[in-house]
Amino acid sequence: MGVFERFRRPSAEGSDRPDDVPTTPTGYQQTASRLHAFNRYEIKYFVDELKVPELRRELAARMDADPYSPHGGYPVTSLYYDTPDLRFYWEKIEGLKFRRKLRLRLYGSPADCTDDTPVQIEIKQRVNRVTQKRRIALPYGQAQRWLNGRQEIDCHPTQRSFVNEVTTLIGNLDLRPVVTTGYLREAFVGRDADLGLRVTIDHKVHGRDRDFHFASGAPNRFSIPPKLAVVELKANERVPYWATDLTARLDMSVIRVSKYCQSVEAFGLAPRSRMGAPELVLPEGFDDRAPSDLLNDQAPAGR
Repeated sequence: MGVFERFRRPSAEGSDRPDDVPTTPTGYQQTASRLHAFNRYEIKYFVDELKVPELRRELAARMDADPYSPHGGYPVTSLYYDTPDLRFYWEKIEGLKFRRKLRLRLYGSPADCTDDTPVQIEIKQRVNRVTQKRRIALPYGQAQRWLNGRQEIDCHPTQRSFVNEVTTLIGNLDLRPVVTTGYLREAFVGRDADLGLRVTIDHKVHGRDRDFHFASGAPNRFSIPPKLAVVELKANERVPYWATDLTARLDMSVIRVSKYCQSVEAFGLAPRSRMGAPELVLPEGFDDRAPSDLLNDQAPAGR
């Protein structure tokens, strides 16, 4: 017996094959399934949107565009879970060498999300300087019943340890939805000697602290000034010299930023960290309401 009374129900008619084995990924889900090395180094920067066209040209000269990303980038929306006292948030702010967070992620337009839409349940953790990710894909309705309704799920034997870990985290820490984040992401993947390199550009980062169903249509607010894009360099071993040289030439600033923490602070759930970059704070009097159609596959500014 586990945290949710039991972790697994027998499959129908005694079959050894569970009902929820993920199907072959399609569309945006191919991006999710093939482009995430699960142990890697990450460096984050912010860049003015006016410099993004130049950045894009430089990256395209040395890297390939994500083959599963449409023109203008693809929408990414995540729902983050935390304890009542925001344990995962404070672990990030305090810079613990080992920290983790649980999120439910959708690749694609939130307005099109139904109970049958594939989503990713993901634990992202940091061990010293290395970022590790583990995830499984489930239909959205089933994921909600598991994470929010505390209902046990059936899964493939290869997913058992991960499912048990998530179930234990939810039950022992009383995790619940806290905030969402959303953005349009452009992605580039390395080639030749840079095969382990991945660069992403995230535009118009926003979120909300209520009405958490992805397709609820509830209003969002910008959590980072929309004139700025967040750039992440991700490498399995090292970031090549030409990439760091490019960030220097474009005057891109290294930042210690978490989109989750930005949303928590934007909605007043915790005070703003003194460790944050002042450029990422929305100016006083700024209308932070995000357009309702922001993630409907629109091309980002400057494209």
